[in-house]
Amino acid sequence: MDKMEMPAEAGYPSSFVWVCFNDDCPYYVRGWQWMKEKYEVKSSYRYKINPVTGLASPLPVWSETAMKDRIVS
Repeated sequence: MDKMEMPAEAGYPSSFVWVCFNDDCPYYVRGWQWMKEKYEVKSSYRYKINPVTGLASPLPVWSETAMKDRIVS
């Protein structure tokens, strides 16, 4: 899991979220086909955890590199 900075204008309860940016993650890999079959769009999602609540949810992405520029150390 990587720490991803959230944009201030997102109104999120935290300045960051935890996101799996592993391109081999089955959740991410299966997402491409699922989104194409269900919605006819070229997109997927990555596994995201809210650090405040601990709840997991999808982070929509439109390419392999989408949102990777927001990874912070």
